[in-house]
Amino acid sequence: MKKIWALLWICCAVAGLPACGETTEDPAADQQETISQSDSAPQAEKEAIEEENTSKALVVYFSATNTTEGIAEKLAAGLEADLYEIVPQEAYTEADLAYRDSNSRATLEMNDPQARPAISGTVENMEQYDIIFLGYPIWWGDAPRIIDTFLESYDFSGKTVIPFCTSGSSGIDASVENLKTLATDATWLDGQRFAGNATQEAVMEWVHSLDLNL
Repeated sequence: MKKIWALLWICCAVAGLPACGETTEDPAADQQETISQSDSAPQAEKEAIEEENTSKALVVYFSATNTTEGIAEKLAAGLEADLYEIVPQEAYTEADLAYRDSNSRATLEMNDPQARPAISGTVENMEQYDIIFLGYPIWWGDAPRIIDTFLESYDFSGKTVIPFCTSGSSGIDASVENLKTLATDATWLDGQRFAGNATQEAVMEWVHSLDLNL
């Protein structure tokens, strides 16, 4: 009888071993997992902060004679930013731009503060851009009226607008003061005038002086 009970006891003990094995935890494995998570957390947090602190820029320009276009392209290339051209529904002809003709289209528009030439197309997903570089030529001492059309077509709340222009002699300040009244919710930075033949280095030197988070 004692032998039978001894055999039964041994069988029960052996049968209980797998159950004990299933509940056994490996402290070393848990520690390794904790270390791995700890190592990856700072890197993930750093990447998230960098992404959050990087603003997205859009270079917008109007260029009836392709002069401003050259500056805009250099700016967009240097920043690796998106580029959008303001294209009028009705293109400007050479006769339209005759500044000595008091009846030319451009002269009539510039003499009318309410003129708003129509634009063909729109900026897709304008809300994704934090910084807008806005380029234009100087006409009759001011920005072309089609720039007014552009500014009145979007919500610039919370955005930073940085104007730049091309001109042989006229400055940019007067045009910027007028444009500010059309997008009062934007943050406006000082603008810059460029000659049509400005180099890539000159354009980017100006951009770097703005100390933008790009």
